[in-house]
Amino acid sequence: MLEEVVALCRAMGAGEDREELLLPLALAVREELAGRLREGVCPEDCGTAFPLAAAMVVMERLSAMTGSGGGGVTSFTAGDLTIRKEAGSGGQDRGLRAQAEELLAPWLGDSGFFFQGVTG
Repeated sequence: MLEEVVALCRAMGAGEDREELLLPLALAVREELAGRLREGVCPEDCGTAFPLAAAMVVMERLSAMTGSGGGGVTSFTAGDLTIRKEAGSGGQDRGLRAQAEELLAPWLGDSGFFFQGVTG
């Protein structure tokens, strides 16, 4: 499955210049996401959703680590401050992690918070 995650990352635009980061990130993200699955569920139970979600998280982290994300900002000027944001970023505003979690939602354990031991 790790090879599939790396292949999906390459298909999403991870260049060969990021190869040294790709495998360690893919391993770490796979473990992280696998740890969030409900008890008794393994990554293989999620079908194609798991490797795709893992690749999305890897790409988001890779982008953050290398500074290539930009958050859709296409221009930035310091004097008389000008910031331009790319229009129609195709769902990037939500973030790849949020999209990945939506893909895995049927298999994820509880997230957020819940009330425990509250009576009445």
